[in-house]
Amino acid sequence: MEAGTVKLFAEMFTIAPANKDHQVALRCAVGVFVPLITLVLLGRLDLAIFASFGAFTGIYGRNEPHPRRLTLQVRAGGLMLLVMLLAALTARVDGLLGLSGEGTTWLLVAATTVVAGGCSLVVAMWRLRPSGSLFQIFAFAAIASIPNQPPLWQCMLVAVLTVAFSLLIGQSSRLARSRRTPWVRAKPVSLTPAEKRAAWQESAGYLVAAGLAGTLGTLAGEWLGVGHNYWAMVAAVVPLVGHTTRHRVSRGLQRIAGTVVGLVLLAGILLLQPTPWQTVLVIAACQFGAEMFIARQYMLAQVFVTPLALISTLLVAPVPPGILLRDRIVETVIGAAVGIAVVLAPGAWRRLRGRRGMAAPGRLT
Repeated sequence: MEAGTVKLFAEMFTIAPANKDHQVALRCAVGVFVPLITLVLLGRLDLAIFASFGAFTGIYGRNEPHPRRLTLQVRAGGLMLLVMLLAALTARVDGLLGLSGEGTTWLLVAATTVVAGGCSLVVAMWRLRPSGSLFQIFAFAAIASIPNQPPLWQCMLVAVLTVAFSLLIGQSSRLARSRRTPWVRAKPVSLTPAEKRAAWQESAGYLVAAGLAGTLGTLAGEWLGVGHNYWAMVAAVVPLVGHTTRHRVSRGLQRIAGTVVGLVLLAGILLLQPTPWQTVLVIAACQFGAEMFIARQYMLAQVFVTPLALISTLLVAPVPPGILLRDRIVETVIGAAVGIAVVLAPGAWRRLRGRRGMAAPGRLT
């Protein structure tokens, strides 16, 4: 037990070797900077959230050959566009139904839970990496929770153009002869029956984790006055990615630790009161830092992800910084705890059944 604990905490402070991460980081930073600075120049920061999530397209297909990267990014971008469209429509449905604040909150929790499970299954079936539906959960809940959105056609135009720009950046290295990969399309490989079962099981895990975290996050909001319950849903699915239970638990703990440090960094940034164009530079820098370390050291990546996510939120929905920082840490702790519990629950259940099975013969004698 002690050895396992030592390994668990050692993993939190271990960094894997680099694997051309700077190339991916640069592509992702440019992919988010250009659309956002364009919106700043046009005076349309109300559309920034659609550009930010459209730029997530560039995260996929990190080091794949160009043909494979294009296929993965087209799929990821298409899925993200669908999620953003559904989120924008959900926000408008809320207004049409005239739901109360509490009713709207629970509707968003239910809808985001469905997105969590459904997108996890699609991502697994398409063999997208990063796996899971974290980005789709974040995009759907963040957009759906914004009141008084711009016209739908403007939102989706910005999203489509940003996705298209990310696809171009993903293929841009073909301009350098030394980095050009042969344009040979590999035949798609179908999932094996075992992989399909695993995909369905993983989807169920995302459904349970997101739904439970959203419920607890909402109740905490009612009791403590905390908002942004979808941050708990995002944090809850973080531990579901990994090959071993120890690695998954470690990711949950790293999410909390990295968020705490990231909030300190964010507080320093907010004290400087950056202008909109400076804010966009910060977002691009944080995107670069996040992609530099996301595959090597998750806790360190979270130090950049935290200000990246919160500054992007502040661009379209300004709130007092103190409230934002409080909400982030509370919801992150709730979500990560739920995710870790979901990871540990199957093993605990198997051990409990094993003990009952061993005890049964003793009761008969």
